[in-house]
Amino acid sequence: MSDETGTNETPAAPAGPQPEELPLFGTTWLNHDGGYLWRRIGAGIGSLALAAAGAFVLRFAFEGLEIAKVGNFVNVLVIVAFSACSAIAFRRAWESYGKRTDPEATQSAKGLMAIGFIGVLLAYFFRNLYEAPGEKLRRAEYETAVAQYERRASRRTGKPSNRPKRKRRG
Repeated sequence: MSDETGTNETPAAPAGPQPEELPLFGTTWLNHDGGYLWRRIGAGIGSLALAAAGAFVLRFAFEGLEIAKVGNFVNVLVIVAFSACSAIAFRRAWESYGKRTDPEATQSAKGLMAIGFIGVLLAYFFRNLYEAPGEKLRRAEYETAVAQYERRASRRTGKPSNRPKRKRRG
């Protein structure tokens, strides 16, 4: 029930396509309003801090391997595995900000992305220096949708019943 009018009416949805929300940014990316700059700064600092904290935790895990005296081969193997997973996760995350990814491929790479979480966080930080991660993709999709909507809406001007009847050939 609306507080102002006392009716059960809900406000009508605005005509045309609506911008897709970005995590942490909502729709502020569209006009760069509503604290967009501060959100970008906070998200960048937060992702960098989380990457540093993750590296700190991995350091403790590596020290645990040294204490267990598992040998140099396992130590090198762990370092190479985390480095490779972080590099692959960085590349996949960076590419996902510029194009839509296949949901099935994303699902199959979740384990790799979890192991290489530092790469994902660093990709988020570096992309955040340029724009809100995913903003360029969402903006292009939104502008295309608005252009298509305007093209369709401009063709449907007037009331169809008032148009003159066309003579049929026959």
